Amino acid sequence: MDVAVNLNVNESPMSVVFEVQTHTPSFTQNIVRIGFTDSSVENDYAQEKVHFINATLSKTIADLKSDTAGFDAILINPASVTSEVDQLKVLASQKAIPYIFYTPKFDQAAKDLALRSGVDEYHYGAITTAFFKRVEFIKKLKLYKIQRGNKPYAMVRAHEEVPTIKLWTLKRAFDIVVSLTALLCLSPLLLVIAVMIKLESKGSIFYISKRAGAGYKIFDFYKFRSMRSGADKDLQKLQHLNQYAENADNATDNVFFKLKNDPRVTRVGHFIRNTSLDEIPQLFNVLKGDMSLVGNRPLPLYEAEKLTKDQIAWRFLAPAGITGLWQVTKRGKQEMSPEERIALDMEYAMKNSFWLDMKILFSTIPALLQKEQV
Repeated sequence: MDVAVNLNVNESPMSVVFEVQTHTPSFTQNIVRIGFTDSSVENDYAQEKVHFINATLSKTIADLKSDTAGFDAILINPASVTSEVDQLKVLASQKAIPYIFYTPKFDQAAKDLALRSGVDEYHYGAITTAFFKRVEFIKKLKLYKIQRGNKPYAMVRAHEEVPTIKLWTLKRAFDIVVSLTALLCLSPLLLVIAVMIKLESKGSIFYISKRAGAGYKIFDFYKFRSMRSGADKDLQKLQHLNQYAENADNATDNVFFKLKNDPRVTRVGHFIRNTSLDEIPQLFNVLKGDMSLVGNRPLPLYEAEKLTKDQIAWRFLAPAGITGLWQVTKRGKQEMSPEERIALDMEYAMKNSFWLDMKILFSTIPALLQKEQV
């Protein structure tokens, strides 16, 4: 699983600082802390029914081997990592226990080590309710992967074997052939769009953002830049204009974010958005294997982090795609609620197959690349 970075930062102390903003889920009750010396945090969490237990790496490995481990997650200080961490990773994966690197504030070296070590998560800053929700999601995902083994992604139903998705190799081969052919044919158009973007405004030609795809894999998502440089910095100021919010009070709580007439979009940006030409670089994502031509839309991290409860998280078990079930369903409808989008994502995750992909793909012709601005 790729490492996801939590953006909730506490810059003040050098020692480990924990805080809870609201009541935590009942799932995460005992967390082992490896490489930390302070113990006051256990008392801080007593009323929340969440207990932190300091332990050594060797002791934790021994507990995992003897099946006496009575904990739900593992927090590791990157500074205390030894060669034994690989063994810990294997044992924790077998028991579906999340293992997470933690630092009190962002540390690039710790993040790099987390990526090399293959831990489930690198978290820094305050320990909040969002952290526990993320741990719960990782736990569910690891349990699912244990159940399905090496089979392709599909919805697990109670008391059923994991259904086998047929023709998965054919789907990948189809993605490669189509995306490569399209990129070769569209290369002159790509060059023209790049020149138009560069002439109109300063900044890069491509907009690259982190997205969460299948299995919560974090990857670089490519689009032609359609907004002025630095547009992401204005996101918070525009929350009250979110189309998915019923009113200004719940604008920041909504899962999805979209502006009908986004003031950050340039003139060239309006053109390439209205014609879906800004989506063409996603064919590079398909070629790399980050995405498929058809699948659930990969979400920005700030949206993906809100989809970590109950069965909603299963939408990440389907492939990420350029076009998908909810995009096709939306055609002809003026609006679609967040609940409808999530329901369609879940439906695709349960039913995804090569033949369903072909049906969705042909339903989007002649506009293969979606017109929805997300």
